[in-house]
Order: sequence, then C-alpha cells, then structure tokens
Amino acid sequence: MPGKETETTEVVIIGAGQAGIAMSEHLQSRGVPHIVLEKNRIAEAWQSRRWDSLVANGPAWHDRFPTQEFADVDPDGFATKDQVAEYFRTLVERNNLPVRTGVTVTTVTEREHARGYLVETDRSTIEADYVVAATGPFQTPVIPKIVPESSGITQIHSNSYKNPAQLDEGAVLVVGAGSSGVQIAAEIQKSGKKVYLAVGPHDRPPRAYRNRDFCWWLGALGKWDLAAPPVGADHVTIAVSGAEGGHTVDFRNLAASGITLLGRANSYLHGKLQIGSDLGANIARGDDNYLSLLREADDYIERNGLDLPPEPEAHELGPDPECVSNPILEMDLAEADVRTVIWATGFGVDYSWLQVEGVLDERGYPVQQRGVTPVPGMYFLGLPWLSRRGSSFIWGVWHDAKYLADQIEIQRKYRDYEPDHNALLEAAVR
Repeated sequence: MPGKETETTEVVIIGAGQAGIAMSEHLQSRGVPHIVLEKNRIAEAWQSRRWDSLVANGPAWHDRFPTQEFADVDPDGFATKDQVAEYFRTLVERNNLPVRTGVTVTTVTEREHARGYLVETDRSTIEADYVVAATGPFQTPVIPKIVPESSGITQIHSNSYKNPAQLDEGAVLVVGAGSSGVQIAAEIQKSGKKVYLAVGPHDRPPRAYRNRDFCWWLGALGKWDLAAPPVGADHVTIAVSGAEGGHTVDFRNLAASGITLLGRANSYLHGKLQIGSDLGANIARGDDNYLSLLREADDYIERNGLDLPPEPEAHELGPDPECVSNPILEMDLAEADVRTVIWATGFGVDYSWLQVEGVLDERGYPVQQRGVTPVPGMYFLGLPWLSRRGSSFIWGVWHDAKYLADQIEIQRKYRDYEPDHNALLEAAVR
C-alpha cells in the first residue's frame, strides 16, 4: 500500500494477552529482536470481555508467571479481572517489552523467493523471519442456532454479560455448566431473578480438599502435565469457582438456592425448548469426577505420609434435587417468562488473516504439535492442550512459550550458520 512504512524484525508476535506477553518475555531474555502487535489494549479480554465480578479461578500463588507475583493479592486469594489486567500491564512496563497496541494485523503471508513472512497491518508492513500467532482460543463467541431471533428473546454470549442490571425483566436461561455458566447463573439468581441453568457434561473438582487447593492437587497428582485429554473429554468443561473466596461448585447447592437445573438445550419449536434427558447422567458424571479426585488425594496423602487433616464430610453427597430426579424435558419459554438466554457455550477461532498454506486445517483450526506447525517459522501459542492440560492457564502458557522460544533459538542457529570455507579447504588439502 502506497505510503505504508516497511520495517524488519526477527519475530512478530500477534496478540498481547497472556500468551503474547509470555512469548515476548522469553524472547526478550534471549535477546531476540521482536515486536508484539495488539489490536486493542494489553490483556484486552480480561478488561472488556469478562463480567464485572469475575475473579481468576486459580489462587494468586499458582495462576501467575514464575517471574512476577501479584501485587496486593493474598497468595491464596483470587485476583479480580482488573488485577489480572494490571498484572500484565505491569509486566510489560517492568520488562520494557516491545508491545504495540491499537495495531490491527490484516494479513500474514509468506514472502516470495525469500525466507520469512510479510505481516501487513493497518499501519505498516513488517518483514519477519518468524511469526507467533498468540491470539488465544477465545476469538469468536459460539452461540448455537437453537432459539431463532424471531422468538423475541434477548440472546447474548457470556462474553457480553456484565452484571444482572443489564438484563431484561423476567427469568433468565443460562446455557453451559462450566465455570462461566455456573458463576453467572449464581450471580443472577442472587439478584432476585428466576434462573434456569442447562447443564451438559462437565468435570467438577473440589475447590480445596484437606487444606490444599485443587490447583495444588492437580499438580501433585501429575494431572496438569497430562499431554492429551482423556478419550471423549476434548471439550468437557470444568466447573470450578474462585468467586466469594473460592468454593466447590455443587449443582445441588445451586438447585437449593432456587436455580432450576435442566439437561442440554437441544432444539426449539413453536416457542418450546426441547431439553435432553441427560441431566441426571451429567450430574452423576461430575460427581464421579469429584469423588475420584478425593480418593486419589487420600491415597497420595497416605502413600507420602503427609499430615493433612482428614475431611470425610467432603465425600458425602446429598440427594438429587427434584429438578434432577424429575427433569423438565420441554419448556415453554414464554410461559416460564424467560426473556433472556445467556450462552456460556465457548468460543471458536478466527485466523482469516493468516494466509499461509498448510498451517490451518479444513475447519480453520491450527495444524501444530506443541505449537510448531509444518511450515518453518510459523508457530501457535495459547491454545488449550497445546502441550499439556495446563496450557490455557496463565502459568501453563508461560512454559509453552519457553518451549517455542527454544525452537526459535534453534532455528536461528541454523539460519545463521556459515561454514568456514578456509577450514574446509585446509582439511581437503590434508
């Protein structure tokens, strides 16, 4: 484009969330020239795409980079979304990381007849040997096409929810049993609204057990480092909460508070929501996941001779609530006065700007192994299960970034290798 500046660097990192900042920190420590491009602000998702009362789901001692602690947050406490955003802004400023905000990447293409890539932005063209796509997994909100717009019901994704005051009068249906869905449902119910919560398959670990947070237990039991999800569990959500100081999510307690639990929302016809008969099975599966972790923890304590207080009451589950024993299989939304549906149903990816053949599959998802693609010099970072279960967490992405920084450093050595021709000639003569 006429008038656009062209510049050169070794690595371009796209995205200044936790993944991009982690990558920048590792490259900075190695002295690798790079630029981080962010179309919004640093840690934008934490600032504008979360509800007002959100806190981190892991305690501050665990959910951080090894190089920086949280300021003004108790190590066993849970940072607010604003404290998390400030944490990353501070890290960027303290390390003087080369982050450019307000810059939109329009295309990334391979250079013709030359090594590396052309990164086109709305401000300049950047030539780079390596590109790291660090835009993360939360790019495009997924709203299932179940309830038509013609229904007259307000439908929003959980990333647009801020607080109960923004909602219409009437009851609310929250779809999704992960951390976002259960926390949003509980907050809305406490505001005085009637809430229905559609519950799909989920894991629900204890928030804490025998004086240790579940983050500690997953680490001690080696579960954070699992290299791949169990068969059939690729998209299973985790119901855990750091809200109100942290607590174990128990759907029985949610039902006792007045929330009506439903099975999965399957379809909509003539004003009626058709609901799956899987609610009891989903609750039971979550219970099994919860109890199995308690048993593993007990075995670990006994095997290692740890002096941690017994907690037999944690193993006791109450009876199923009425809404689970006799589930609703069809609900007339108008009759139930449901005026709003909040879809806590996850996200898709959008790599439409990435025009490099061989790095995306037919669905538009990255083709990679531990973030390394089949195309030299192209990397992904910040995706769930990139290398382990912990990859999408703050601390996990830092370790994934270290691995990619190592790979870039290896490739730089190959790139810069020049044989010593005089030594080769001398050897040939001898």
